[in-house]
Amino acid sequence: MLISPVMLRIFTDHRCLEHRAPPGYPERPERLTGVLETLRAGDWDVVASPGGSAGPRAAVEAIHDPGYVARLEAAVERGDGLIDSADNPLSAGTWPAAWGAVECALEAVDWVMAGESRAAFAAVRPPGHHAERATAMGFCYFNAVAACAEHLRRRHGLERVAIVDFDVHHGNGTQHIFEERGDVLYVSLHQFPFYPGTGAAAERGTSAGVGATLNVPLPAGCGDTAYLEAFDRQVVPALVSFGPQMLLISAGFDAWQRDPLGGMRVTADGFERWGQRLSEAAGRICAGRSVSLLEGGYDLERLGELVERYLTGLAATLDPPPKK
Repeated sequence: MLISPVMLRIFTDHRCLEHRAPPGYPERPERLTGVLETLRAGDWDVVASPGGSAGPRAAVEAIHDPGYVARLEAAVERGDGLIDSADNPLSAGTWPAAWGAVECALEAVDWVMAGESRAAFAAVRPPGHHAERATAMGFCYFNAVAACAEHLRRRHGLERVAIVDFDVHHGNGTQHIFEERGDVLYVSLHQFPFYPGTGAAAERGTSAGVGATLNVPLPAGCGDTAYLEAFDRQVVPALVSFGPQMLLISAGFDAWQRDPLGGMRVTADGFERWGQRLSEAAGRICAGRSVSLLEGGYDLERLGELVERYLTGLAATLDPPPKK
């Protein structure tokens, strides 16, 4: 089957740098600055979000309890140091950064939907896939990928959206938000058992969502070969069977062999091959339309390189070239 050629753009938002954590926290602004420095040095097409649109509020409150949104806002305004867990520190910049991440991701989605054969990468932080409907978890406050999926359903009228999550940690929040629904396919490859303790293969969704959750738990120490086998034998066939009209990707880079928070052995070549596999799948299934969002990845020295290698793989089937 013909793979559709697509163009690729990277989106970011300066507000994502405003969230600060106490010394010693691995989720810090330097993660994003390093990624952006690498991509700009490589002359990738990086667009800074102007911010200020009204859309994010509706998108966030469609997947998060409005009471939780209000609680987070109040906690930041009071100057609280934490919300919900020790993994979720607060600063004056947490509120604008969390909104910036969602708004930037939504702009990437809208750009992809505004033309034919487009793909995008949202270089944002803080990450989002652990955030549940009414709870902050694991460095995450708003679940941006879930907001994008619901935005695609409500604003753009798509009937089927797929999310592939390759962060080393299971995206409990994304699964939690969509597990009772059959219109959003959630696929996760992750280290197991591991934080946050969810993501067993038996978790397949509930109620009308049975079969729309696919967990691919992998033991610690897995590398490129095991992951590629999982992509080829489970992930891509599930995508083909579901037939999404858009592919969203929670792109975490903490399965990297030297990541301080992971226990996997994935190389830079591995991330490039994942990008290629996902680009090929999107080309066959949904005219190349995909949006990837930065999730985890905590090796500050190599994160930018790993993101660039993933984008290189994602761009392998793209035409015209993704760089300026």
